[in-house]
Amino acid sequence: MERGSPSFASCLLGPGIQGAPSQDCHPQALLNPVKILALPVRYRCEPTSRQKIALAQAVGCAGVVWNDALALRRKLCQEGEKYPGSGQLQKRCITQAKRTAERSWLGAVSASMLQQSVRDPDKAFRNRWKGKFRAPRFKKRSNAQSIRICGKEFRTTDRGIRFPRIGERNCVGVALSPALQAPAPSSRTGRAGRYCAGFVVEVERKQLEPNGKAVGIDLGAASLAVASDGEKIAPPKFLRAALTRPRKLQRNLKHKQRGSHRLAKARLLVAGLHTKVSDKRLDFLHELGTRLIRENQAVSIENLHVAGMVKNRKLSKAIADAGWRTFRTLLEYKAELYGRVLHVVSRWLPTSQVRSVCGRRAGKKPLSVRAWTCPACGTEHDRDVNAARNILAASPAARLNGRGAESKTSLPVSGCEASTRLEGGVSCFS
Repeated sequence: MERGSPSFASCLLGPGIQGAPSQDCHPQALLNPVKILALPVRYRCEPTSRQKIALAQAVGCAGVVWNDALALRRKLCQEGEKYPGSGQLQKRCITQAKRTAERSWLGAVSASMLQQSVRDPDKAFRNRWKGKFRAPRFKKRSNAQSIRICGKEFRTTDRGIRFPRIGERNCVGVALSPALQAPAPSSRTGRAGRYCAGFVVEVERKQLEPNGKAVGIDLGAASLAVASDGEKIAPPKFLRAALTRPRKLQRNLKHKQRGSHRLAKARLLVAGLHTKVSDKRLDFLHELGTRLIRENQAVSIENLHVAGMVKNRKLSKAIADAGWRTFRTLLEYKAELYGRVLHVVSRWLPTSQVRSVCGRRAGKKPLSVRAWTCPACGTEHDRDVNAARNILAASPAARLNGRGAESKTSLPVSGCEASTRLEGGVSCFS
């Protein structure tokens, strides 16, 4: 399967995949083992010229129905009228709209796509009222275009995937495996210079043989990942290595006239280069995450606030190029898929200040200090390796903070997380 889409990680790691159950943590955090997982997959497609026209027409009609339904909901809410259900909105925005001269062209595409364009914002509104997500927004032509189909309107074949009123599209370089012949009734296809089709399949979890190994991972800018056993993985720096070409295209882009075809072509060139960089980074993180999960029974990482860290203007490019959050997301789903354990410790632990050998706190140190010698025990500490060992030592600790309540910053991924207190040398792995 090709991992070509910039948003492949976000599609692959959906809300149905959570962390693996841990047998070494607090009894309340134990989870029932799940043998079957709902795994979203995405395939790169190469439609023909006619299929591209049909896809563009379907995407455009679905976007218009989405915006009409969203505008009608907002209008009714502002007027204080009763919130209409999904069936009533489909009747007004699809059935009755097709009979008008302004929306008669809606009948040229499949009705299932239009109906799903009404159900999705309706579900988004209801989730908004529950306080889960933000309210849905209007779709724009300049953003990534996508459509979603539910039900039996699409199916997989030996040649590719068949959609209603669009035709068959062959996947690039690969054939659909037998496990993908019966996908769950949900599909999404997007257009951002290239076409991808994604759907959900049920796969059986691959249980690896327990090896009793545990490793702590400290993420950084100088080294992408530093393991507690001393291994250092250098950052590939794909963006920094490819900046020469994007800079030239970006300078050429600003001289194009707004609304011209040359501007659209220049934008596709810039987007294509950034997509290649994203593909290389994602492939590297996939290989690294798979190796760590296969070689270790338990992996411990730190719950970093990446969104806040990228606001540092001096380190933002290095942090974004490293892909810390993507790496954690990949570890989460791979740990669940292979039956491993992933621990996420609190970000407030002083992992860089506490000495991993004697357990004494040395205080804050500037980033320029990469190694020091402990005056108490005389041990030479590497800053990153010491932090990785502290992360490993803190991972199986209790999830309660100093006041005896559950830590608000903790996010149970698999089993339990550590508290804001670091118990020196505590570990449940032998």
